[in-house]
Amino acid sequence: MQLLPALNSGGVERGTVDFARALVEAGHESIVISNGGRMVEQLEREGSRHIAMPIHKKSLSSLWQVRPLRELLTELQADILHVRSRIPAWLTYLAWKKMPQASRPRLVSTAHGLYSINRYSAIMARSEQVIAISSCVLDYLQENYGKYLQRTPALVYRGVDTNEFFPTLQLPDNWLENICGEFPELRGKRWLLLPGRLTRWKGQEDFIELMARLAEKHADIHGVILGGSEPNKTHYEEELKERVRSLAIEDRVTFVGHRGDIRYWYKQSALVFNLSQRPEPFGRTVIEAAAVGTPIIGYDIGGPAESLRACFPRGLVQKSDPHALYRKACELLDTPAERAHLAPEFTLQAQAQHTIEIYQSLLEERELHRD
Repeated sequence: MQLLPALNSGGVERGTVDFARALVEAGHESIVISNGGRMVEQLEREGSRHIAMPIHKKSLSSLWQVRPLRELLTELQADILHVRSRIPAWLTYLAWKKMPQASRPRLVSTAHGLYSINRYSAIMARSEQVIAISSCVLDYLQENYGKYLQRTPALVYRGVDTNEFFPTLQLPDNWLENICGEFPELRGKRWLLLPGRLTRWKGQEDFIELMARLAEKHADIHGVILGGSEPNKTHYEEELKERVRSLAIEDRVTFVGHRGDIRYWYKQSALVFNLSQRPEPFGRTVIEAAAVGTPIIGYDIGGPAESLRACFPRGLVQKSDPHALYRKACELLDTPAERAHLAPEFTLQAQAQHTIEIYQSLLEERELHRD
């Protein structure tokens, strides 16, 4: 049973749905509890059960969910509870703690972020086994939450579904024509793609400045900013568009919004960028682009740098060095670059296998204690 706030969009949500599918394919019963969202339909279509509960609100009123959650856990008798976010983790922990110790599920958490250092965030370190999604996160947990950890966190990288992202991926019939019909300025150009939510630390500003410089030298390139803004962040999107206008590159940069067909955008692009301004815990876009073979450029910080070192080390660039970023982009545009490749530890198959092994180890441990 996986528990998270909602199933709309984002790396945690996509990872949950991907892993749920892998659990079903491995013959396990998979249940996800969340407040719902647009990915529920896919989750259920792929064989998992979804139970809607309001476990998403950062509010004291959420404590009213503890008793119903405990009753649900008692009824369903899951072997494993796997929490992926702080509010669901608190509610699950409080519900789980008062269940009979001999029969309650094993409690696992995945630290998907470099959480702020406080007691609220410490809940992610209080499970029976913590999983870290990168060495960056593992080190952070041990440095800041060591006193809460029951054992050393397990390192399990997020994985790409290689049935969806793979080197020989072909664009669907008419896909490119339809996209160029929607965005005529992309026709006949080499696309430079920056995927990610429109938020200040994702690097859209650096990308726009880079495009302004590259546009002077490369007539055939076009910058694509893929990702939507959150409802309360639309002003930032307007700031970015105003910066594009002030640099007079409206004809060289396009905002395409949130897309459900991102794998084809990776495939069609000449380069993919990850320009996060602060250490990101993982950075799924790096491994997705690598899985289809597209070269990636990213800053040498955080989780994305770990993925780049394994999949396309040539693309690493020192952060806050716009000249190095420009030189690297020119280098990869001017010379035929080798394709990126997905290292085996970043596949969904490897992630699922490793996670299930952790589950089984915890269950075997419980049986030993019972004996």
